[in-house]
Amino acid sequence: MILETLGSVVLGLVLAWTALRTLSPRLPSRRVVLGTGALGALFGAWLTHSVLGPGHEAATLVGSVLIAAVTLSLLLRPRSSRRLSRSAAA
Repeated sequence: MILETLGSVVLGLVLAWTALRTLSPRLPSRRVVLGTGALGALFGAWLTHSVLGPGHEAATLVGSVLIAAVTLSLLLRPRSSRRLSRSAAA
């Protein structure tokens, strides 16, 4: 369980760092992104481990990365170059 936890936090941090490298203009501060990646992966590991039970380390790590990716995607802001258009009815 300890290795699953540490592995998921490391994978969450790597995912957050990758997001910062590729999407930095669309994300909030570095501290928020790294914290969200680590906590999202930790929550994903807990959730996957509680659903599958012990003995599924690889699946737990995959689940933690998926949940971390979802939580990081919630931080993305729209591109600033695109203007939001209103419909004619509004």
